[in-house]
Amino acid sequence: MVKPTSIIRLNADDSDFTHHLAHLLRRESVSDDLINQRVLNIIKAVRECGDKALIDFTSQFDKLDVKSMSDLIILHERLELALMRITAPQRDALMIAAARVRSYHEKQKQNSWSYTEADGTILGQKVTPLDSAGLYVPGGKASYPSSVLMNAIPAKVAGVAEVIMVVPTPHGEINELMLAAACIAGVDRVFTIGGAQAIAAMAYGTESVPKVDKVVGPGNIYVTTAKRHVFGQVGIDMIAGPSEILVVCDGQTNPAWIVMDLFSQAEHDEDAQAILISPDAEFLDKVTAIINELLPTMDRAAIIEKSINDRSALILVRDIEQAIEVVNLIAPEHLELSITNPQTWLPHIRHAGAIFMGRHTSEALGDYCAGPNHVLPTSGTARFSSPLSVYDFQKRSSIIFCSPQGASELGKTASVLARGESLSAHARSAEYRILDLLDSNSKGTEI
Repeated sequence: MVKPTSIIRLNADDSDFTHHLAHLLRRESVSDDLINQRVLNIIKAVRECGDKALIDFTSQFDKLDVKSMSDLIILHERLELALMRITAPQRDALMIAAARVRSYHEKQKQNSWSYTEADGTILGQKVTPLDSAGLYVPGGKASYPSSVLMNAIPAKVAGVAEVIMVVPTPHGEINELMLAAACIAGVDRVFTIGGAQAIAAMAYGTESVPKVDKVVGPGNIYVTTAKRHVFGQVGIDMIAGPSEILVVCDGQTNPAWIVMDLFSQAEHDEDAQAILISPDAEFLDKVTAIINELLPTMDRAAIIEKSINDRSALILVRDIEQAIEVVNLIAPEHLELSITNPQTWLPHIRHAGAIFMGRHTSEALGDYCAGPNHVLPTSGTARFSSPLSVYDFQKRSSIIFCSPQGASELGKTASVLARGESLSAHARSAEYRILDLLDSNSKGTEI
């Protein structure tokens, strides 16, 4: 039976507000020593034993009788079969979502560029896609086909030649929607492996699993810990924490809408965080009452209840201006501005992963089909991080071509700075190309 909520109530004007907010936002370490050591052992085994380690770990953790790596490979024909097997409404929904995600990310594509200075020097930037990317997808009953679209499509739009997907299939459970999404998104190869061993396989390569340039996608604490350890060997998208939503409401939105928006993130995980900020105390009371009314009707009521009671809060503020100040302190993953004229406040938002503006723009639309990516910075990292995008799958190389005159003029500046740093080889390398010194050298003067 679901008990009445004991959601935290805070007042931004209280003298101890920042202390209580900091306690609410406390973020624990990604893993403990025991998990950390287990992950290191798994990575070591995969590096040393390759496919054999993957077979052994998959048999052990996913409770499967794996004879060879061929048992852990899903052919493209199987992806096409999944696309045929799902219902027409499911197929249409995936197609619509994929088209919107692709359209949005195509606008992020960058082209190489250059310009020529008056003396003939050319400067520019060369944009090149990664050769390969690895996508981790949670498997079994907790499959998220939307994550396949959000991770694979930007990679393909960026021009990544090969996208590898790994997905665990515990007890042989395969989600047809997830395979259909992989087909639509253009995933090239799929392996039914998961956990830290899958991350290690993509980072270092095995006899069957190719080494990739970047690993993206959500996973459990073992996956997250493994991503942290292989970073540097490969790129990673981010170290993601539990999901978060922060709603700012002026009290004029239907409170049941707001409650369901809070629940939409709370149902992800017991550690997920749902926060509502409002200048209307009576509205916060209504929200509390509706939380208690609707919670027993939810399929994942136990998870939502723990998230609401342990990690969530209702915060009273003086006005929307103070609400925005609190938003920037929290730097949320998802921010809903359920207020009148949200556009007027947009310039004041400095830290947020994704911003949903207006009373009708629920965060759930962003999770599936609005178009922008739903892989977002969590745990306050929106202060310095951005959503997953095409930019994550492209490299940018600087281009420098100096004419003789350009090298001569730049060499004079470089010489001064290099000698100021006591790096004489740098200085002389630049000085050798200074034209008047070259002329002097032709007359026998030492440079």
